[in-house]
Amino acid sequence: MSGSEITRLLGGWEGYRVGTVQRFEAGEKGPQAEIWIELLPLKRRRMRCSGCGELVSKVHDIKERWIRELPLLDAKTWLLVWRRRVRCPGCGTKLEELPWVGRYSRVTKRLAESVGRLCQVASIKHVATFFSMSWWSVKAVDKQYLAEKLGPPDIGNVNAIAMDEFAIQKGHRYATVIVEPYIKRVLWVGRGRSRESIRPFFELLGPTGCQAIKAVAMDMNGAYEAEVRAWCPDAEIVYDLFHVVMKYGREVIDPVRRAEAKRAEGDSRTRKVFKGARWLLLRNKRNIESVDDRIRLYDLLDANRNLMKVYVLKEDLKQLWDFHYPKAAKRFWKDWYRRAMQSGIEPLRRFAKRLKPYVPGILAHCRHRLHTSLLEGINNKIKVIKRMAYGFRDDAYFFLKIRAAFPGIP
Repeated sequence: MSGSEITRLLGGWEGYRVGTVQRFEAGEKGPQAEIWIELLPLKRRRMRCSGCGELVSKVHDIKERWIRELPLLDAKTWLLVWRRRVRCPGCGTKLEELPWVGRYSRVTKRLAESVGRLCQVASIKHVATFFSMSWWSVKAVDKQYLAEKLGPPDIGNVNAIAMDEFAIQKGHRYATVIVEPYIKRVLWVGRGRSRESIRPFFELLGPTGCQAIKAVAMDMNGAYEAEVRAWCPDAEIVYDLFHVVMKYGREVIDPVRRAEAKRAEGDSRTRKVFKGARWLLLRNKRNIESVDDRIRLYDLLDANRNLMKVYVLKEDLKQLWDFHYPKAAKRFWKDWYRRAMQSGIEPLRRFAKRLKPYVPGILAHCRHRLHTSLLEGINNKIKVIKRMAYGFRDDAYFFLKIRAAFPGIP
């Protein structure tokens, strides 16, 4: 076997044979060593049209094209490819389809795949430095690679979804991520958190797909709920424990703690107990492992009756998500609501009244064991992706990166 034939087989350039091969050492053509390989088309009676995929036999013309290949022997590698344009009866003049390079691509599929894999763990700048490419070329290659790899989102056979927002830029600019919670797959990402922002997802689902949705997990976002009810009237809204308890801490515990601390301004000893106690009151009791922190918490609750009430009712409210039977959960809620209204603490009474309309969505957790804690983890990973790139200017590229990071569990 000749050296040219060995080079062609190792390169995998189907449909071409190797012509001339030249190597230039560093300093001759640039700061890095380069290899130039000329590829000449094999004489074939039948070629494939890149437009329709049909086999054709007529050649329109042949033109040269320079294409980047993976580095060979520590040298930047260029292919001088003599590409044929075929004369297709149905499509007219089209490029010959080649399995190792895209129709208009300036890099081989092998190089594009390597760039895409490396971009999963490194920034565009570092990948561009590694391959001696410009950062905009690396970004374009990676974006096309991800688009071809992921394709349109597969939303068939989806019967439950979870949705949440995440910050995309400073200044309260948000995007919405929708996932399939059972297999942890990102289905769709879009800018904004309004009804109009998430409408394209339901349009993509279509009437049949919307009818198949039986449960939607979300926080208490009125825009999300209104759009879901408009498109999926048969779906149950499931409210998450995390967001309800977070609102309880912000709307009940914080105001009560501040009011009690202000009332104890003249008592330095009691004031000292209140100081720095916010996170002790907001944390889960089982997560307080320090003995000193536990003693501080007990001292704080012993010192103030109102704080004891709101703290106990916070812990009891969490039990709503432990029930498996809706009737038992409803009885528990009625008892909790009665105690909240009889507490005499205005922030707690106000919170209970605001929470009452959302109770059906809380009780739906008995039938659909869904939550958005998965989305909180996804949002943290999204922040890592954004920080690694020092931000994204291209939303489409950013959303492709998010989908690629969460392909789902097979």
